[in-house]
Amino acid sequence: MPALPRRVLLGAVPSLLAARPALAQGEPGRPIRMVVPFAPGGSADVVARITAQGLQEALGQTVVVDNRGGSGGVIGSEAVLAAPPDGATIAFHTLSSAVLNAGLYRTLSFDVRRAFAPVALVGTLPNVVMVNPRVPAQTLPELLALMRQRPGRITYASSGTGTITHLSAHLLASMAGAEATHVPYRGSGPAFADLLAGTVDMMVDTMASVIPAIRGGQVRALAVTTASRSAALPEIPTAAEAGLPGYETYNWHGVFAHAATPAPVLARLEAATIAAVKAQAARLEAAGVEPRPDGSAALGGFWDQQLALWIPIIRASGASVD
Repeated sequence: MPALPRRVLLGAVPSLLAARPALAQGEPGRPIRMVVPFAPGGSADVVARITAQGLQEALGQTVVVDNRGGSGGVIGSEAVLAAPPDGATIAFHTLSSAVLNAGLYRTLSFDVRRAFAPVALVGTLPNVVMVNPRVPAQTLPELLALMRQRPGRITYASSGTGTITHLSAHLLASMAGAEATHVPYRGSGPAFADLLAGTVDMMVDTMASVIPAIRGGQVRALAVTTASRSAALPEIPTAAEAGLPGYETYNWHGVFAHAATPAPVLARLEAATIAAVKAQAARLEAAGVEPRPDGSAALGGFWDQQLALWIPIIRASGASVD
């Protein structure tokens, strides 16, 4: 067989190097790392693991969930951006990490909208207002009355300062003309553990990780924070039904990648994520998630809408974490 000219071989090198990112994500046997920017045990972790199972089946590759909690999702976000933009490391973002941080941090090392590429939306999650059973409140009006009677003495846990769990509880107290004390944690998992233990009195969190505890009587659910009742907990009234009209907050989860990830890799991840959400719809619904298998274009538009909604609210409130 005749040898190829040296300049032909050299000329092929740039194209081979350019192809490496696209090959990396599709390389058989190479695991994909899904970074969840919150601690294990929280709602983001629960939904991410369901999604990862579906992604693994759709892609035929191992998908490993990597929890990188801290700073309301900033640490995990930075971990994804520090990895090669080849699709082998992806982000499982929430409202907090994809939207709220942009308004809460003045010194972020990245512009979230420019740094990440939307891949696909997974679903939306109603929040639920919960108390430890020792708290003498059987209904939302009773809790709000208790907060007014004991200004600052009722404590509420959150997954971190500025997260949706924090802002939802703060908004609840504010709308009710009451005052409560915020106790931030590094993720919903440890926050909810202290709610169970009675270290804190109440919490507003997404349903994904708390339904078993609600059904088991370990915590008392007083209201869901969406306009309509949740199919996962149909017996729990909405906040409006319970006497606080206009109070509505919800979380959402989606898959994102480094903005420099090649388009073919993003397209493959998008198709696989949509397939994963559809395949895992029953499990997601059982966890309190309303599945929304929307692609990158729809997620991008939704993301812009959420940024436009929340950033002015955060700035007007003066909330900041740095």
